[in-house]
Amino acid sequence: MDTEILIKENSVTLDEYLAIRKKVKWKELSRIQADKALENCLYYVGAYDGDELVGLGRIVGDGAVICYVQDLIVVPEYQGQGIGSLILNKLVDYVKMIGENNTTLMLCLMCAKGREKFYEKHGFIARPTDMLGPGMIQYLEITD
Repeated sequence: MDTEILIKENSVTLDEYLAIRKKVKWKELSRIQADKALENCLYYVGAYDGDELVGLGRIVGDGAVICYVQDLIVVPEYQGQGIGSLILNKLVDYVKMIGENNTTLMLCLMCAKGREKFYEKHGFIARPTDMLGPGMIQYLEITD
């Protein structure tokens, strides 16, 4: 990693969330919609270079049977520095922590087309479709 990145848990502001989505040209959300999205997450992390949010990842789901990686974002100038992996590892660690012992918890995501290899190297399995990039799933065995 070329720069020192600080990971902060559950502290991304609404304005930061809206701004980082805009930086990667994702669909614009209303303030109410974005606020509710953050509020209803099970967990989220922000990756900061100083005071600037340069990466984000969220976990949504029921926290018992299924969770989803949502909004894994790294702004273009910071891509290729391991920030996405840092964020994804924090998200996976969280899901492992909340899972009940001796159960299987499904961790799923929908990845952008062309990003499959990134998720495969982190243990996800591709499920391709004709129109979109594949949905992926990772089965986390929660043990003592």
